[in-house]
Amino acid sequence: GSDVTREALLLAGWFLCAVVTGLADRNWQAYLRQTEQRALEAERTREEAALRRAGEERLRIARELHDSLTHSISIVKLQAGVAVHLARKRGEEVPPALLAIQEASGEAMRELRATLEVLRTDEPTGTPALLVERARAAGLAVELTVTGEERPLAATVDRAMYRIVQEALTNAARHAGPAKVTVQLGYSEGELTVRVEDDGTADPAVPPTPGIGLTGMRERVTALGGTLHAAPRAEGGFAVRARLPLGETG
Repeated sequence: GSDVTREALLLAGWFLCAVVTGLADRNWQAYLRQTEQRALEAERTREEAALRRAGEERLRIARELHDSLTHSISIVKLQAGVAVHLARKRGEEVPPALLAIQEASGEAMRELRATLEVLRTDEPTGTPALLVERARAAGLAVELTVTGEERPLAATVDRAMYRIVQEALTNAARHAGPAKVTVQLGYSEGELTVRVEDDGTADPAVPPTPGIGLTGMRERVTALGGTLHAAPRAEGGFAVRARLPLGETG
C-alpha cells in the first residue's frame, strides 16, 4: 500500500515537474521571440530615423549648393550672352569657346532646375501609375506592367520604388530621345523587382556619368539591402533594374 502510494506521488511529482518545465520553456521561448522582435523593431526604427536624417541633410546640402550654383552659373550665362551679342553686333566672328560656354551654362541651368523640382517634391506624392500617366502626358511613350501579387509595402520600400521609377522616367525623357519605355514592377515572396527600360540612344560603349539622381537611387536601394543595376543595354537603350527586399510592411 505505502509503496504504491509513494510511487504514485513520485509519478505525480515527475508529471508536475515536466508540466512546469514545459510551461517555463514555452514562456522562455515566447520571451526570447518577443525580445528578438523588439530588437528588430528598434533596429528598423533606428535605420529609418538614420535614413530620414541622412535624407534631410542631403536635401539641405543640395539646396545650399543649388542656391550658390544658380547664382554663379547665371552670371556666367549672362556674361557669355553679352559677349556673344557684342561680337555679333560688331560683325566679328564669335569664338567657338564662347559659344560652348553659353551652351554649357544654359544646359547647367536646366539641370539645376530639374534637380530643384526633385528637391521640392522630396516625399512621394502618388503612385508609379500616376508617374507613368504624367510621363505620357508629357509625350513619352511608356507602358506599365505589374506581375505577382501586388500588396502594401513598407514606407521605406515604397519611397525607394517611387523614386526609382521617377528618376528613370526623368532620365528617359531627358536623354532617350523618341523612345519607347517600359516600367515593370514584379512582386514575389520576399522582394520587389523594379525595371525601367527604354530603346533610346544610349550606347553600351559609353557608360553614363553617375549624376545626383543615379547616386541618390543607389544610396536608397543599398540602405534597404537591395541591388541596383543602371547601364546602357547591349541591344541599345538604357535599363534601370532594382531588387528591393520587402521585409515587413509599416
